[in-house]
Amino acid sequence: MATSAIGPGFLTQTVVFTAALGASFGFAILVSVLFDLGAQLNIWRVLIASRQPAQSLLDRVLPGLGRTLAVLVAAGGLAFNIGNVAGAGLGLNALFGISPALGGVLSAAVGIWIFRSREAGRVMDRFAQVMGVVMIVLIAYVAIGARPPVGDALLRSVVPIRLDPLSILTIVGGTVGGYITFAGAHRLLDAGLAGPTAVGPATRSALTGVGVATLMRVLLFLAALGVVNQGVALDSANPPASVFQIAAGEAGYRIFGAVMWAAAITSVVGSAYTSVSFVRTLRAAWEGRATPITIGFIVISAGIFLAVGRPVQVLIAVGAINGLILPFGLAATLAAAHRADLMNGYRHPAVLTAAGALVALAMTVMGFYTIGRLLTSGVQ
Repeated sequence: MATSAIGPGFLTQTVVFTAALGASFGFAILVSVLFDLGAQLNIWRVLIASRQPAQSLLDRVLPGLGRTLAVLVAAGGLAFNIGNVAGAGLGLNALFGISPALGGVLSAAVGIWIFRSREAGRVMDRFAQVMGVVMIVLIAYVAIGARPPVGDALLRSVVPIRLDPLSILTIVGGTVGGYITFAGAHRLLDAGLAGPTAVGPATRSALTGVGVATLMRVLLFLAALGVVNQGVALDSANPPASVFQIAAGEAGYRIFGAVMWAAAITSVVGSAYTSVSFVRTLRAAWEGRATPITIGFIVISAGIFLAVGRPVQVLIAVGAINGLILPFGLAATLAAAHRADLMNGYRHPAVLTAAGALVALAMTVMGFYTIGRLLTSGVQ
């Protein structure tokens, strides 16, 4: 879940909003962490207790509800994965100087190799863990080199000067929106961790996932803030690369390539795996063909990237769109949580239900506000 969340969109969104809001973006990060916890703790605990993936559980709440969610998540996952393949190509371009198109194709091949492995699940898990550690270490190095105003960041995280609902919606959508919300819970179910007795371990896993993603977000925010405070303009075509290069010179640019590739390739794997965990249940014949469908998902993502190209604006927009999927999936999951016939004796805490309902409501309000703003700006 954590490495799925930390993709090219994650890097781009964090840097873009830090440049726009300065230290006040820390407040958006703080709010997003609370939203992340409200969403993940509810969804993971309910799915694990029910022993069912989200789409199967929600279809039992209301026929057709789960299939609707499956289509939305798969469509959002495909959109994200186009950006993930593009980001992997940009990462290899920065590292080795090869073209982004070739880098995207090579990265897609790595994703396909992982899923063709005899022990794909174990390879995927270990790969994600190693890449996660690499990203944290490299971004921490760059953050220290950027010399950010930590005191100001702490103050504005509580007392912001500027606010932007779009920033909160987008980064929540980019961290736990769309397919990412269900990535960890579905992986645990496939690994056999299910039932009321597994709710405790699942809760600890959810907290770890949110914690790792938050640590990455904070480190990247501090690195970007340090650069922005120097008064240097970021390259609009590739904002994250600017931060790394300004903070650490040519070595920083290479570090950006490594971080971008690690973030992108783990998100390619996570997006493909989770999206297919939804798609494969739409038809009975697909249930036993998860591996070829997953490989096809990666191939289609790479093909669209080669045909379309530039991802920066798409990565921002997709984060916002996936943020709109979250309240739908969360509200439906909360409805399932209080169906005794679905929970195998598990009783969902009222405080988590209340927190989840507040997150769903707030995300819905911000979502409609953002859509209205985008439509208004489009008319103007």
